[in-house]
Amino acid sequence: MRVVDIGIGTGLVAREAVKLTGDPALVVGVDPSVGMMSQAHLPGVQLFEGRAEAIPFPDASFDFLSMGYALRHISDIDAAFREFHRVLKPGGRLCLLEITKPERAWSRMLLKGYMRGVVPVLARLTGSSAESAKLWRYYWDTIEACVPPDAVIDTLVEAGFTGAKRHVETGALSILAEYQAVKPG
Repeated sequence: MRVVDIGIGTGLVAREAVKLTGDPALVVGVDPSVGMMSQAHLPGVQLFEGRAEAIPFPDASFDFLSMGYALRHISDIDAAFREFHRVLKPGGRLCLLEITKPERAWSRMLLKGYMRGVVPVLARLTGSSAESAKLWRYYWDTIEACVPPDAVIDTLVEAGFTGAKRHVETGALSILAEYQAVKPG
């Protein structure tokens, strides 16, 4: 099974794909940041500079597409999901992992306060740079601005996928989401 990891970054998701396939040559990573990919350290995994909206591969190149925690960084999910559909073989599957806002207002307030207030203060108290504090605020801002879950599902369906669904672990903060869909084949 050939796997493409979109938004590979430092390779956390691709590393797990290598374990599952048993062969790093079957896993390919795509990311717009050469700097992030230089931190991946995945021998045998081919890395390509590119964006989700313009994946540098021919049609029907992959059996599985993964993307870990990068959906909120895509400027045009319509274009990205059409590209995902294009590069998957018939019957190919995708799995998108994302951090989403909690649905309950009090949970959102709690998480926002934690990520924009508590963590940056703790980072400064422990000697981390001001950049670290800014990064944590940025994380929350991207989570808050992420495309709503219903729109993600609808856009996957509009791009031609079937069986589009979202799974979120239950709990007070419930922020880790998994989207799955299949290219008909």
